[in-house]
Amino acid sequence: MKFLHLFNEFERGANGSTPQLTTRREAFGQIGRTVGKAATVALPLAAFLKSNPIAAQSSGDSIVDVLNFALTLEYLEAEYYAMGLDSDGLLTGDLRETISLIGDHEAAHVEFLKSAISGAGGDPVDKPDFDFTAGGNFNNVFSNQTIFLALAQAFEDTGVRAYKGQAANLMGNGAVLTAALQIHSVEARHASEIRRIRGSKGWITNAENTTGAGAADAVYMGEDNVMQLGFNVTTLTSVSRNHITEAWDEPLSKQAVLDIASLFIAD
Repeated sequence: MKFLHLFNEFERGANGSTPQLTTRREAFGQIGRTVGKAATVALPLAAFLKSNPIAAQSSGDSIVDVLNFALTLEYLEAEYYAMGLDSDGLLTGDLRETISLIGDHEAAHVEFLKSAISGAGGDPVDKPDFDFTAGGNFNNVFSNQTIFLALAQAFEDTGVRAYKGQAANLMGNGAVLTAALQIHSVEARHASEIRRIRGSKGWITNAENTTGAGAADAVYMGEDNVMQLGFNVTTLTSVSRNHITEAWDEPLSKQAVLDIASLFIAD
């Protein structure tokens, strides 16, 4: 099913090899050339769910619950980037081009998830009203580029961990799981790119919150975990603890993600 490959298609060149992309513009430009297909990509998944109603349920939350949960996060990210792009003087040059492409991806994710939810016989949740100051915790969000990018990093890092946290609820539905993990892969690339633009490493070390905002500490809580498959990895290798924590993105529970997102949803 071609929809399973949309969100990593940019990694392959015309001959199937990995292209040598040397600049940010080239790399994200290639993603941008594929994201326009998102409107049609959701249709096979919707048709699959409609013709396989049993696939719309899994252990724990239903597939529709999980997809609506993801949709709420995608609404938040898509609106955040759209508002940033609409703010005079905030984003210019290559940075504006990069954020524009990321925003296009998030908008495509919204349409993808809405179509998939409808195909599963559910109703997509309405877009909430957002308060990106988080009740005054973040001022000048759309006039200060540093603050804007710090909050973008927090949103992207949350998204990566949120998708991973819901994987278990999709295990019984391979098509939906694969599609969700494709979106997860794109969110991870966004997170890495935003972090690099800010001068940080492209990955998380321990539970370090490099946004500079204490309100974002919850985004990184638990990322210092070194227990994998029941083993303390520090006892199995000479690799440093820091590098071990960098090797995995730890999942966030649904409640933890909702607690973070609720800070930005207006009452």
